[in-house]
Amino acid sequence: MAEGSDLEKTEPASQRRLDQAREEGDVPRSRELATCTMLLAAGGGLWFSGESVVRHLNRLLSSGLSFDRELAFDPSLLLTHLAAAIGDVLLAFLPLAVLLILTALVSPMLIGGWLFSTKALMPRFDRLNPMNGLGNMISARAGIELAKAIIKAVVVGSIAWVVVSNKFESMLMLSVEPLQSGGAHLASLLWTSFIAMAGGLVLIAVIDAPYQLWHYANKLKMTREELRQEAKESEGDPHIKAKIRSLQREMARRRMMAEIPNADVVVTNPTHFAVALKYTDGAMRAPKVVAKGADELAAKIREIAAENKVPLLEAPPLARALYKHTELGDEIPPTLYTAVAEVLAYVFQLRAYNKHGGMRPEAPRQLDVPPQLDPLNAAASAESGAAR
Repeated sequence: MAEGSDLEKTEPASQRRLDQAREEGDVPRSRELATCTMLLAAGGGLWFSGESVVRHLNRLLSSGLSFDRELAFDPSLLLTHLAAAIGDVLLAFLPLAVLLILTALVSPMLIGGWLFSTKALMPRFDRLNPMNGLGNMISARAGIELAKAIIKAVVVGSIAWVVVSNKFESMLMLSVEPLQSGGAHLASLLWTSFIAMAGGLVLIAVIDAPYQLWHYANKLKMTREELRQEAKESEGDPHIKAKIRSLQREMARRRMMAEIPNADVVVTNPTHFAVALKYTDGAMRAPKVVAKGADELAAKIREIAAENKVPLLEAPPLARALYKHTELGDEIPPTLYTAVAEVLAYVFQLRAYNKHGGMRPEAPRQLDVPPQLDPLNAAASAESGAAR
């Protein structure tokens, strides 16, 4: 049952899936919204510039019906006059054309955003397969588009029929009205019809746009197996990552072991913890931890230190504090300066004894380690507090 659910597309598309679809030119689009936007832009443009366009065309019509005698006998002048008239017509409609072009460029950004993808222009030979075309014709998507077209025709046709029925008598009276008042009346009728039918298209667009967003999200849904596979491809196989981390830890351990022979001292617990310290006067601000380990790793550190004659010092509280509160390459905490200074002083005295002889120095016994830095004391305090 679980395996079957992993193969069902129940999960929302990941960001990577959405980005890939966008690169291929696949974004949500609503034709109804674009058509409605273009229609409203055209209507608005005619509303604001219609009077100017009519005056301009009126002047062109008057100048076109009256021309000089020379134009009738000189074809070159006639062609020049015709070209100028066509240019005036284009100039009259230029603001409306610019508005429609801008609307055509901006309308796709209302849903899906602006997109230019060269992959969408690449030829796809599978589209030439007649079986694929037949499958698209009888698919659920084609049925939905057919239903939308029928609904749109019914809605717009019903609105047009209602408007014409209500204004039928006014339309018949246009033929007996004076030219000026009849023209104004006709413009009013056309504008009322346009507003009514545009309202129907707006209603269709308002319904279609959310549907297109839902359909797009549903189309790109992924199975759980696809999500897991994508995670492996983007982040790497967990088994491989674990292997890489294991190799990195091994390399870090080898580098750490290589630093032990150069250490000044190894502070031990004596068996559970071991921390190797190094200090170079003038090159370091404070002693640094060059190696540390617990249990088996601590035993290995002590073994390498003994082989390389690095001094070992049993100081359980200090060893526990250093192991707990430092990382490899870190300087020791300032609160441990005094304790570590005593240890290094002992180490330097021991070196002098081994080189020149004399009185053997005594290893420090009571080091100044703050109780709060010792994990053992902290655990004991927590237990006593819980007991209370």
